[in-house]
Amino acid sequence: MEPVTLITGGSSGIGAATARALIKQGHRVAVTGRDADRLAAFAASAGAGERLLTLAGDTSDESDVASAVRQVVDTWGRLDTVVANAGFSLPGTLEDHAPEAMRAMVLTNVLGPALLVQKTLPHLRESKGRIVIVGSVAGVRNTPGNLYSVTKWAAHALAENTRLLAAKDGVGVTVVAPGVVDTPFWDERGGCPETTPSLTAEQIAEAILFAVNQPVGVHINHLTMRPAGQVG
Repeated sequence: MEPVTLITGGSSGIGAATARALIKQGHRVAVTGRDADRLAAFAASAGAGERLLTLAGDTSDESDVASAVRQVVDTWGRLDTVVANAGFSLPGTLEDHAPEAMRAMVLTNVLGPALLVQKTLPHLRESKGRIVIVGSVAGVRNTPGNLYSVTKWAAHALAENTRLLAAKDGVGVTVVAPGVVDTPFWDERGGCPETTPSLTAEQIAEAILFAVNQPVGVHINHLTMRPAGQVG
């Protein structure tokens, strides 16, 4: 039976690249996103037909996450892999951030993956599936006033907490922690600087597939990757 994957934040960047790669490999893939138009555009470009399901919703909203999981299982009868990818960063430092913007980032980057774990674990226990949390190099090193870094440290901690909770049930948990990646993530920062070494979304997708494609009984727990030339 074809494996089924759910990816949050899947209409662009790392999420979209991962969805394309998994569809090519034979998965049926559901992707979520807040913007229905962007989801529709991705679906049109992917050309995956009934192998792709797009679900509009907010990853930090419990009812939206529960609904997405329910639709995936109702449509395809199972869930094998979950990729917690949705997230964003604010420009500047916490001295500059509006409190409402900080709240939104913390909810998306921390509560979102936690809700996804909560709603999908029962299904992943049945399939002995895998969870991939897209973290960041910012989740293993601090920079001054970087609240995004705080959220990624929390996401990495969530992954280890989840591993301890679910390893006995055969559920694999992986953090993929990239350095600079040239994706729409940088849009609010004026784009990825041309002089900055960067990875591509497709390269991160390859790392995610490496974790997902491990043989039964093997779990990759943490992958940190930087473009050549990135020191920090």
